[in-house]
Amino acid sequence: MTVTKKQIVRWLEASAQVMAANQVYLTQLDSEIGDADHGINMNRGFGSVLDQLPVLTDKDIGTILKNTGMALISSVGGASGPLYGTFFMRIGAAVAAKEELSGQDLHDMLQSGIAGIVQRGRAQVGDKTMVDAWNPALEALKRAIDEHRDTVSALKLAVAAAQKGMQDTIPLQARKGRASYLGARSIGHQDPGATSSYLLLKTLLDTVEQG
Repeated sequence: MTVTKKQIVRWLEASAQVMAANQVYLTQLDSEIGDADHGINMNRGFGSVLDQLPVLTDKDIGTILKNTGMALISSVGGASGPLYGTFFMRIGAAVAAKEELSGQDLHDMLQSGIAGIVQRGRAQVGDKTMVDAWNPALEALKRAIDEHRDTVSALKLAVAAAQKGMQDTIPLQARKGRASYLGARSIGHQDPGATSSYLLLKTLLDTVEQG
């Protein structure tokens, strides 16, 4: 089973709805250890993505995703804009000119996107950032593909791993970003970036499952 261009467009549209619906939740998480603007920024950013999608639907998947990244960089404040912008630009470059994606394509594009996040944010697993959700998701996706699982099954495993990674940020002490200024006081709070990352991946799964 492949992921089609129409599904990628629907994923981005659905992501805008999910970020709008979770704006208060993400902002609440960020108010505990950050600048209290993550939900606001993600909603604004994906609103900008939604605005530009109508003129991109006839483009290839790589172009759509790269333009998504540029829209996020230009509209999202704080650290989230450059990080998510880099992520989408990198995944777009990894699937340039493609009209549909295999499970291996999904792995390769996520690998490129996560590498972009790490390069820009200098965060590693355990630093209490979005990397704590993305990295285990990528590892689970790779294992599933190596086991020749279908795309939906592979994404389900990746989403489950991302959810656990997100939850596992709660007992961590932040070592990157605004939250790191709090030291031990950052312990006991779920990272907002890991949460929005999980929401994005879960929305991708939901979109692909719908066919």
